[in-house]
Amino acid sequence: MENIRCEGSNICYSDQGQGEVIVLLHGFCGSSAYFEQVIPFLSGSYRVIAPDLRGHGASDAPLGAYSIDKMADDVLSLLNHLELPQVYLLGHSMGGYVALSFAQRHASRLKGFGLIHSTGYPDGEEAREKRLKSVSTIQNEGITAFVDALVPGLFAPGAATQLLERAKEIGYKTPPQGAAGALLAMRERPDRRDVLSASALPVLLVAGTEDGLVPPERIFTTDKANVTKATIPGAGHMSMYEAPERLAEIIKDFVQIPAAGK
Repeated sequence: MENIRCEGSNICYSDQGQGEVIVLLHGFCGSSAYFEQVIPFLSGSYRVIAPDLRGHGASDAPLGAYSIDKMADDVLSLLNHLELPQVYLLGHSMGGYVALSFAQRHASRLKGFGLIHSTGYPDGEEAREKRLKSVSTIQNEGITAFVDALVPGLFAPGAATQLLERAKEIGYKTPPQGAAGALLAMRERPDRRDVLSASALPVLLVAGTEDGLVPPERIFTTDKANVTKATIPGAGHMSMYEAPERLAEIIKDFVQIPAAGK
């Protein structure tokens, strides 16, 4: 892992392979390690960069509420540091919210972007209240208990125990203040379905048929010609572990779309 300083905080990232640049953004209580099974399928043909988002993994976790826009600006700082003019930006779950913010405000830095088990919808009132309860759980019971309760619901029923345990192991490393800050950031994010429907960039939307958190109908919110939709049968919210080779194939096919039209 390498790191950069971003407004006084360290942002850590992995950087593997060469070629067209794909940036992968992990979900809540994850880290760049979430893509450890996908990156080997991609890095032989592409340069794959996976940061630990603010408050997660080995990156710093400042106290207080975060914002999705601030997380997106951290990604912009990373691209500037690496002198990367344009990239493909794909975000899983919370990372998808960050990708949407980036696409809305820094579209010129993208060749394409996508959501993996994520949505342009904002939190509803019930979800907003649940975010606050989750912050309270972390503060009162600790991150380990919170992650133990969170992870089983991320996977399709019957998922292998070792996959759940690996996701928990990654989640335990999330600093409590980082998890709390990210929960508040997700709670306050705006409706960004219009970013998907208005963008002229290539867009990738990936859903799992067994995703209990973000079902396909909340992902596939636009039918524009520049939008590629992919559904992974049997996958829950964690196709990076449940079907890593299939997810990598989908990403490869997506990155090749613009080149085919040149």
